[in-house]
Amino acid sequence: MSKRLLKATAVVGSMTFISRILGFIRDMLIARVFGVDLATDAFFVAFKIPNLLRRLFSEGALSHALVPAMTNNSGQGGINALREFISKTSGTLAAWSLMFTLAGIVLAPALILILAPGFALQDERYDLAVALLRILSPYGFFIIMTAYAGAILNTQGHFAIPAVTPVILNICMIAGAFWLAPALSVPITALAWAVCCAGLLQLFFQMPSLMRLGLLPRPKIRFRDAEVIKLNKLLLPAIFSASITQINLLFDTLVASFLTSGSVSWLYYSERLVDFPLGILGMALATVVLPKLAKHHAEDDSEGFSATLDWGLRLVLLLGLPATVGLYVLAEPVLSTLFQYNEFTASDVFQAGQSLKAYAVGLLGYLAVKILVPGFSSRLDLNTPVRFGIYAMGVSLALNILVVPLAHAGLALATSLGALFNAALLLHNLLRNKIYQPRQGWALFLFRVSLASVLMAAWLCYYVDNSWWQQWDSMTRAINLVKWIGIGCFVYLTALIFSGLRLRHLAATNDRIGSF
Repeated sequence: MSKRLLKATAVVGSMTFISRILGFIRDMLIARVFGVDLATDAFFVAFKIPNLLRRLFSEGALSHALVPAMTNNSGQGGINALREFISKTSGTLAAWSLMFTLAGIVLAPALILILAPGFALQDERYDLAVALLRILSPYGFFIIMTAYAGAILNTQGHFAIPAVTPVILNICMIAGAFWLAPALSVPITALAWAVCCAGLLQLFFQMPSLMRLGLLPRPKIRFRDAEVIKLNKLLLPAIFSASITQINLLFDTLVASFLTSGSVSWLYYSERLVDFPLGILGMALATVVLPKLAKHHAEDDSEGFSATLDWGLRLVLLLGLPATVGLYVLAEPVLSTLFQYNEFTASDVFQAGQSLKAYAVGLLGYLAVKILVPGFSSRLDLNTPVRFGIYAMGVSLALNILVVPLAHAGLALATSLGALFNAALLLHNLLRNKIYQPRQGWALFLFRVSLASVLMAAWLCYYVDNSWWQQWDSMTRAINLVKWIGIGCFVYLTALIFSGLRLRHLAATNDRIGSF
């Protein structure tokens, strides 16, 4: 892959890294201030709905429909056609989003009952979740329009601003927990107000970049316009196919609401840790790869299309496999270092560690889906990933029987296995139809990465004792966690180097990938 594409991926990844670091600081502060109780359970359930919208739209699903459509309009009619397309689709999307936001406020009691039916057995937790959702609902409108603005910028090759925008949410939530919560009679509501404020700021943050490009939308509501109708037909399957994992996580919350108090929060904290590598690598690759694939498809360049997919999948394996090992082996040390303060106990660390290990099992599946779905959506084939997504959801739901022996960790494991199944179906279809034709050297590449990952896992398992973290203060935990992560990375990279892998193997000219 060209150096320009590698650079774009690095830019998006670094911006997302900053956002994720602030996200961990945010969650550490929430764990320290609020602990794990009925209030945090209520907030995390209420936050699931607007946060799902953020992940569905802001983290790439909207782009699966918009980017190919914008690429076609720009290529066929130039900048004027693109501006007219943006005006029509932005106004119509805003109208729909506003209606959904109002519905969320009115239907909040029913939505909480659907999402967490177990809460109905505990009136206080249910009532609080309903109140929080009503405060949070406007965030859905803001984040959908923010995602639309980001899709425009990504189409034009401007990746940094959309990638750094999520930082605003974390900053607002940190400020809410630190300064606003102590002043409120119900402290947890400070987080809801902070989220709502963040949505407005995120939307305004992207407007200057759109103005400089001359692409600031002038919204027109056109429900019956042919292009708008065509986009609407693409949008729902695009969102669904790119978001199977998030939908499964909603089902996890639903079932967890019937389990022991704290189960929802344990799943939330472990999910947040898996979301770290998934957000940095998966988001960066999907954001950069999708416009490239759409361009190759528009130019009828099948070789470049396949090479782009090949490069993305190799990078997924190269970085995703050691991340899986690290999350699994260091699950409890990471949770203890980040969250075990005040109200977050050693028991919470152990319970969240079980679900974190289960989520880690599916990390490669989550990452691969981020790369494979654009292989379909860039060609405007959205029916296939939707069909496979439904199959994967069925597998995950069937495997929820694991909740009996494994409690909340069984839910996480079912979601992971569903993600791996989804990725396998998508990959098999691309291979069978010869849309993706792997380049030479995959067997050797897989051996090198697997060997290095096994050596890293063996080293960490032999030398790291989970009981240490319960005996140390916060600073000692942090120092040792950084040390062992660094040692693990050193072992992995050293093994790769001695096996013969070099950075030049991931770079080539003319958007083609060299042989391994």
